[in-house]
Amino acid sequence: MTTIKDVAKLANVSTATVSRVLNSNGYVNFSTKERVKQAIEQLNYLPNDVARSLFKGRSKMIALFVPDIMNPYFPELARAVEDVTNRYEYTFVLCNTDDDIEKELTYLSALQQKSVDGFIIVSSTISEEHISKINAPIVALDRILSSKLSSVTVNNREGARQAVQFLKSIGCKRIAHICGPEHAGNTKTRLQGYLDEVQDEDWFISSYILPGEFNFEIAKQSTMKLLKDHPEIDGIFAGNDLMGAGALSAAANLGISVPADLSVIGFDGIALGETTTPSLTTMAQPIYDIGSKAAEILVQQIDDNQTSIRSEEFKVVLTERQSTISRR
Repeated sequence: MTTIKDVAKLANVSTATVSRVLNSNGYVNFSTKERVKQAIEQLNYLPNDVARSLFKGRSKMIALFVPDIMNPYFPELARAVEDVTNRYEYTFVLCNTDDDIEKELTYLSALQQKSVDGFIIVSSTISEEHISKINAPIVALDRILSSKLSSVTVNNREGARQAVQFLKSIGCKRIAHICGPEHAGNTKTRLQGYLDEVQDEDWFISSYILPGEFNFEIAKQSTMKLLKDHPEIDGIFAGNDLMGAGALSAAANLGISVPADLSVIGFDGIALGETTTPSLTTMAQPIYDIGSKAAEILVQQIDDNQTSIRSEEFKVVLTERQSTISRR
């Protein structure tokens, strides 16, 4: 394999001069620069990215942490981040963390050693203490990690309220909620939006709320229990579309007609919701725009060495499909 020493020898210069040419750092006269470039081309030399990152303190690499790559929401989000980072000539690294703090810290340690330029993090477990030890810009995505970090989110609480309001408007009288993991910030805000609309209703009882963990199978099992214990339920607000799909599957297993006897609405707007039977009504996030904005903010912080905190909140939009129908 060709080395920088081989290039220096052929161009009759020092390795330091070759490094200056490669990294556009320091003065090298035109004729010397041309000799180095010709030597690089002749030898088909590929610079060692690790060495260059150590030399410059930069790797042109950005990492995205997501808790569950099997949840279709996150690949859609990752595509947007990748498109923007590639446009700015950054390498994109995707890390699946399972919301496991040990995995997150292992990734953070390894990537900082490789001089990763910045992180976009979706997490419910990283604390401010962990963040304070990261020597690179961070943008929190989907969930707010700290008031000291830039973040890109949606109006989770208001979006959840709108979902329940919609179920009420089509005639649902007993509305349940399948929620996400207890430790996730967006679980709490979506749950609060649901409670804003139902907690003062005469019919509301706490057993109308069951965990689905943002997981299809767990949501399916929770919905089956919910509908067996409370056959009067005629509306379900699922905290994300994956759980909404689980709720639809549970209803089918129990022989409950959706939407004739039960209306189901999700939250996210992932492509999966268009393919379920029936297709899933949802509070749709502008997923691509969210991922793009997070990447744009991070690149700007890296390139311009910015430290100002930006908090961007997008609105969700009701997308009506076949899983809801007016009963009025």
